[in-house]
Amino acid sequence: MNLLIKGGRVIDPSQKLDGTLDVLVENGVVKEIGKGLVAPAGAETIDASGKYVVPGLIDMHVHLRDPGLEYKEDIISGTRAAAAGGFTSVCCMPNTKPTIDNKAIASYIINKAKAEGFANVFPVGSITYGLNGDRMSEMGELKEAGCVAVSDDGKPVNNPELMRRALEYARGMGILVITHAEELSLVGEGVMNEGFTSTEIGLKGIPRIAEDIATARDVMLAEYTKSPIHIAHVSTDGSVRIIREAKARGVMVTCETAPHYFTLTDDAVRGYNTNAKMNPPLREATDVAAIKAGLKDGTIDAIATDHAPHHLDEKDVEFDVAMNGIIGLETSLPLSLKLVDDGVLTLGQLIEKMSCNPSNILGLSRGTLKAGAVADITVIDPVVRWTVEADKLASKSKNSPFLGWNVTGAAACTVLAGRVVHKL
Repeated sequence: MNLLIKGGRVIDPSQKLDGTLDVLVENGVVKEIGKGLVAPAGAETIDASGKYVVPGLIDMHVHLRDPGLEYKEDIISGTRAAAAGGFTSVCCMPNTKPTIDNKAIASYIINKAKAEGFANVFPVGSITYGLNGDRMSEMGELKEAGCVAVSDDGKPVNNPELMRRALEYARGMGILVITHAEELSLVGEGVMNEGFTSTEIGLKGIPRIAEDIATARDVMLAEYTKSPIHIAHVSTDGSVRIIREAKARGVMVTCETAPHYFTLTDDAVRGYNTNAKMNPPLREATDVAAIKAGLKDGTIDAIATDHAPHHLDEKDVEFDVAMNGIIGLETSLPLSLKLVDDGVLTLGQLIEKMSCNPSNILGLSRGTLKAGAVADITVIDPVVRWTVEADKLASKSKNSPFLGWNVTGAAACTVLAGRVVHKL
């Protein structure tokens, strides 16, 4: 629990800190940041020369599949993948079996993660019981159990009246609503983005407007109820525009996107690649440009993976029936670092979106290296080159469109409350 990280480029946007410094950790908390620090007797020393030392990365949108679907992923394998990707904290979505809609399931996840996990796990409870969209969960009980937000992610809350009441109730309870923005009547039997590619390869399309309309509705409900709302996995030009305009009006809206939405287009589906099937679907080049613009100007607050593991048998099938989703915890960092290389974000802005902002949005008391803070720290090697290979991934599932990619950048060391949980 005592650790000295020496000579790295320490980047902490919460303190407007960026310089070559040492970080001293004692008893699992940050003791001091400065030059020429000396480790106490028995402390482990990590040479971070040529590396970045940042507040532990936080992924506010993952699916750990535990309980009930552990053949895809579980808390141990999922948090091991998180640590390998540089994440010290993850927020797990409620579409488990049973759903995270009661205190018992939330407590099970928290206790298992504390006992066996390689990262902090903060559960997200459901807005409605069983994700059925008809009866609101007991948000007070979920918050008391340790849930940091509520969401029916994977399903939208179709009933606007229920969504209104959920926002009002959540505001009173002091818990955040995370919305899955999708108008199902427009999705129909669509399985990928509606556009040139879907027409050419003969797959039914999902129009962008299915996301845009739902985003607009939920933003308007948040504005009307004066309640905070967070829009998950933004993928379209229209959603970015709607959120940007809402923020300008003072609406309490935040949002996230995922690395695949600023890295890939729907061309990745060619060949009927089911590892490129997700919800929302991969969009077109204009949407990718809009996502990058939204990241650059601050419209998009966070980068989250939407890590969605599936067994091979659920992906190695016809495209129409394949499950939606990809894994992302172990590829997020290099894909996101490319935003810095391409001049979309500064390094400090990237760390804000991958650590500080998620912490602030959810009230996690993480995302900082201030003295006295829990020593969740990520040491990043920005130049290491590696190939994404299925047999080297820590996740149980291997459903990634980035298999075989050569990428640059990785977590050299991940520190959880002063304990090294991953090393390259």
